[in-house]
Amino acid sequence: MNITGNTILITGGGSGIGRGLAEALQALGNQVVIAGRRKAALEETVAANPGMKFLTLDIEDRMAIRSFATRVASEFPTLNVLINNAGIMRPEDLLAQQHDLADAEAIIATNLLGPIRLTAALLPLLRKQAHSTIINVTSGLAFVPLAHTPTYNATKAAIHSYTLSLRYQLRKSTTEVLEIIPPYVQTDLMDGAEDPRAMPLKDYLAETIELLKTQPTPQEICVERVRGLRFAAENGNFDAVFQGLNTARPDGH
Repeated sequence: MNITGNTILITGGGSGIGRGLAEALQALGNQVVIAGRRKAALEETVAANPGMKFLTLDIEDRMAIRSFATRVASEFPTLNVLINNAGIMRPEDLLAQQHDLADAEAIIATNLLGPIRLTAALLPLLRKQAHSTIINVTSGLAFVPLAHTPTYNATKAAIHSYTLSLRYQLRKSTTEVLEIIPPYVQTDLMDGAEDPRAMPLKDYLAETIELLKTQPTPQEICVERVRGLRFAAENGNFDAVFQGLNTARPDGH
C-alpha cells in the first residue's frame, strides 16, 4: 500500500482506532473521509482536523449502504482505500440470553454484514482506480476468543476468513486486501479507555502506521502485542493462551 496520496474512507472514524487511523493517515498526505452513525462525533473529529471530510452511515442498514456508496462515488470519485473499521462489542451471557437475540444480531449486522455489504457496494469504484486497497479491521480475539463476548469474537473470526477469500479472488487485480489485527487497546470499546492493561492507543497507532509504511506492506498488520493471540494455534499453545485470557478476570479481561 502506498502510504500517501490516497483518498481513504474509514468507517467508525469518529472515535477510537478509527479516528486515530484517520488522523495519522491524513497527516501523511491523504484525503481522509470518515463515516459513522454518530454525527456529533464525526463533526468534532473533522473540526479538529481541517481538511478531513465526513459522511453519516448506519452500517446496519443495507439500503443506507447502497445509497451511501452512490454518494461516495459521486463526491469522492478517486476513492482508492476502504478501511472497514466500524464495530461494536457487547458482553453476552449465553445462559441468560434474551429471546430476540438483539445484541447478537446487532453485532453481526455491524461487524460482519456491514463490511461485507460496504465492500460489495464500493468494489466497482475501487477497481476503477489504478491501484486500490481494502483493509479490514479484525481483532486478536478472532484467533483466541474472549468467552465473555462470544458473538464479537465470532464476527471478527468470520471477517478474517472473508478477508482471506477476498484477497484470493482479487489476486490478479490491482486491488490489494490487508487485515489489521488489533490487541486490547485503550479505547471506549467495552470501556477500555482507562484500563492500564490495554495497549495505549497512541503506541498502537504508531506501531501500526510503521507496519503500513513497510514495502511490500504485510498482508496482516500485527503489532507485537497481539502476536501471542494471532499465532497461539500455530505456536501450539492455544489452550494455555485461551485459559489465561479467560481466567484473568470474571469478565475475561
